[in-house]
Amino acid sequence: MPTRVAIASDHAGFATKQAIISHLEAKGYQVADFGTDSDQSCDYPQFIRPAAEAIARGEADYGIVLGGSGNGEAMVANKVKGVRCALCFSEATAKWSRGHNDANCLAIGERTVSREMALRIVDLFLTTGFDGGRHQRRVNQIET
Repeated sequence: MPTRVAIASDHAGFATKQAIISHLEAKGYQVADFGTDSDQSCDYPQFIRPAAEAIARGEADYGIVLGGSGNGEAMVANKVKGVRCALCFSEATAKWSRGHNDANCLAIGERTVSREMALRIVDLFLTTGFDGGRHQRRVNQIET
């Protein structure tokens, strides 16, 4: 089980980020919060990039980034070499992102999924293994 999770959000994902932190800490995960620290309007790249860089450096096993839709946050995280960030909006997309894509970062939109669904997505993302096999060839192509 991965134990180190980097997490970051903008103002639009702040409330869900706080709920996820509490949820993960209660389960024994070590959570590094890269901000933001309020629901005041801010620019998400300044928080998302450092979280993604922590994954790339091996300081976190996985990352979770949040915003209103999660799209911009996924884009920023995916600019960091070695990060494979998946925007997930259902239990199925969370499972496939890990099983098929070996995603190491999860993006969630606070405005697109309920708090309860976000927590289920997080749990599935962090506990689903990579299927390997034919999927490994594709992951290798992502990395080149």
